[in-house]
Amino acid sequence: MALTPGRARLTRAIAHLARSMSICATAIAFALPQAAAAGEIPTFAVDASWPKALPNNWILGQVGGITVDHRGHIWVIHRPRSLTDDEKGATLNPPRSKCCASAPPVLEFDADGNLLRSWGGPGEGYEWVGREHGIEVDERGFVWIGGNADNDNVILKFTLDGKFVAQIGQIAPSKGSSDTTQLGKPAETAIDKDANEIYVADGYGNRRVIVFDADTLAYKRHWGAYGNKPSDDKQPPYDPKAPVAQQFGNPVHCVKLANDGLVYVCDRTNNRIQVFKKDGTFVKEWFFEKNTLGNGAVWDIALWPDAKQTYLLSADGENNEIRVIKREDGTVVGSFGRSGRNAGQFHWVHAMAIDAKGNVYTAEVDTGKRIQKFKLTSNALP
Repeated sequence: MALTPGRARLTRAIAHLARSMSICATAIAFALPQAAAAGEIPTFAVDASWPKALPNNWILGQVGGITVDHRGHIWVIHRPRSLTDDEKGATLNPPRSKCCASAPPVLEFDADGNLLRSWGGPGEGYEWVGREHGIEVDERGFVWIGGNADNDNVILKFTLDGKFVAQIGQIAPSKGSSDTTQLGKPAETAIDKDANEIYVADGYGNRRVIVFDADTLAYKRHWGAYGNKPSDDKQPPYDPKAPVAQQFGNPVHCVKLANDGLVYVCDRTNNRIQVFKKDGTFVKEWFFEKNTLGNGAVWDIALWPDAKQTYLLSADGENNEIRVIKREDGTVVGSFGRSGRNAGQFHWVHAMAIDAKGNVYTAEVDTGKRIQKFKLTSNALP
């Protein structure tokens, strides 16, 4: 049936309107942010405004450790004695310059970068370490720190306000990887809150993981690479073409505990992560950037904060990047960072931590002397 002129104009108008609505809907769909699928691989962007400026003309030296406590607060331990004269010019006699003075060794920040608390250094009833290295804060309100200078063969235990509680070992010569009372320049600690135990990556002098009761500080057990007895015999330099080392290298730089009971150990200069059960039984190992020489490719580990702890993030201070690793099989699925001094770059990224929201905090040593925050930018958490 032929349309009347009026009906034909109405039909054309309706068709034109439909086409316009379709075009608009497409444009809006492209313009709006796309909803991310749950379970995405973690990606990050640096927050160049974090942390906020320190008070009292303070400045950080080399950062020996960083951790996040159960409240989401970020704890840092740095090395005041690593500051050069031009960095601490305001404290010289006479003052060399207006800036700066060292911050106390231990600092606590909130997630926005506000300084909440600071303390540390020599005090009554204990000897402070010669070079600060590693910090852990447990849910019972204790702060554990170590050091890796000569004779720093000790872990010190403090309250959140810096009151000395107890120590493992002594500021004295090491007795080797078979001794159960003295440490060997420990690098890092981890707390098993269920068993009330402290695991020590021990470390720069010894070649082992050692476990103590977190209350009594009594010795529990220790092991070396592959769960075997550790040896202090001199090891040949790392060679990617040689058979894999049967002992940990120096340093054994980190120890981390997963919710499923697996223990992850950074064998830094051997470019590998070894995985154990809590009793020291060897489970598996993964190698990363096997051709890396120098200071090695596996400096620290942090567990992803989802229920399954799906990923490990691993800091590589020689290649200055952070890898995102699938925890089930060790596959590298992403990375960020590179060598440099701009925001988001690294110079010896030494340690790292992750908060419950998936934000990553990093610490740099050598001339890096800074901490950074990287915000989660993907939908990698429920």
